[in-house]
Amino acid sequence: MHIIIIILFVLLLLFGPQFWVKYTFKKHSKPRPDFPGSGGEFATHLAKACKLDKVRVKETKEGDHYNPETREVALSPENYSGQTLTAVVVAAHEIGHAIQHEQNYSPLTWRSRLIGIASFSEKAGMAMLLVGPLLATITGSPILFRIIMIAIILSFVGSIVVHLVTLPVEFNASFGRALPILKEGGYIDEHDYRAAHTLLLAAALTYVSASLWSILNFARWIAILRR
Repeated sequence: MHIIIIILFVLLLLFGPQFWVKYTFKKHSKPRPDFPGSGGEFATHLAKACKLDKVRVKETKEGDHYNPETREVALSPENYSGQTLTAVVVAAHEIGHAIQHEQNYSPLTWRSRLIGIASFSEKAGMAMLLVGPLLATITGSPILFRIIMIAIILSFVGSIVVHLVTLPVEFNASFGRALPILKEGGYIDEHDYRAAHTLLLAAALTYVSASLWSILNFARWIAILRR
């Protein structure tokens, strides 16, 4: 019984934020004729208003994000073309990242640098995960097996660090950049403030599931190594 409860708790912890984010975005995706334009048009307007001359706004099927390398704000089709509160708030959140980049916000810089390292280490860890146990079995060396396990665990550490750095970057983009723009610019009415706050929280929590999964994976390998 206790095991079932633990499993359900872990599943809720891993997938709960993801479901809540999708539910929140969908809830506020009803057409708003009172808005003067779509999310894509709003992002373009903000880029000009904030003097982000090098930033370009485009539509993508890879999810809403900001790419520091190309300086592109990429919005999903529903947010790029949608004239909804979700589209407007998500556009403001991604422009928040562009502002971070323009102002050399150090956590964003560190995240950009760490992503490449983490991606390489994670791929290396997966390769060791496939080949390592076979080599250890062939050689019959318990020491080699432990070295391989330690290397695999260290490869996951990079991914965890990236996710931990990502969280404050996302919250700053939502509440340190986007929310003041939306309120002070008068882009949304007061009766939309509460919903906008919830949407900005959802935008900031997009990566939480990935962060929790990385930490859980790390803990699993620690448990294997201690056996």
